Amino acid sequence: MITFGLDSAGRTAAVGVMRDEELLYEAFLSAGHTHSEVLMELVDGAFKATGLSPADVDLWGVCAGPGSFTGLRIGLATVKGLALVHKAPCAAVSTPEALAFSCPAGQGTVLAALDARRGEVYWAAFDLESHARLAPDAAPPVKELAQFVENCKKPLFFVGDGAALCYNEYGQAPGVIPCPPALGLCRGAGVCLAARAVNARGGAVPAAALAPSYLRLSQAERERAARGQSLRP
Repeated sequence: MITFGLDSAGRTAAVGVMRDEELLYEAFLSAGHTHSEVLMELVDGAFKATGLSPADVDLWGVCAGPGSFTGLRIGLATVKGLALVHKAPCAAVSTPEALAFSCPAGQGTVLAALDARRGEVYWAAFDLESHARLAPDAAPPVKELAQFVENCKKPLFFVGDGAALCYNEYGQAPGVIPCPPALGLCRGAGVCLAARAVNARGGAVPAAALAPSYLRLSQAERERAARGQSLRP
């Protein structure tokens, strides 16, 4: 089975191609470009390097959230456009789950966090060895992770572009182990593996059914809601 994975949920962009358990190709870019500038170039490069085409893909995986609203929409639109033509199934992957699958196997807990601004993170946690989910995707202030950090299986690693916020808050806690930032970002292989897990659970859907998981209102919606509250008598 050929699986194609794509991530544009955060600051970085990544693609990966797997044939069954074998990683055929992976590319990762974090050079300050917008996803709309580079994502299709990464996709095209993956097909050229592997000699495959979109028609060969049996399962598409894409990070569907949480994450940057614009980045999620770009990634989902890209996969929809490529998968619709060939009617291939798609897996809407949790971004924290893809981050967890991007980590090398080991013992302990991985807490995947994306910077949600305003001192908040999009996060979830997974057993590092089995990738079993330990906490659902959520978007709380970083300070509200204290109970989980204290009680989870150790060692504990923070990954994702919100990891620095977590290490700043909990880096001195017992059992918390530093993870080099360069090794804690979402990889194309991680998206592929997470997509395969979604598919194994029966969660793959037609391309038209792909939808983002934002977890919270956009800034414009929050500002609109705040204005509405201020106008109430």
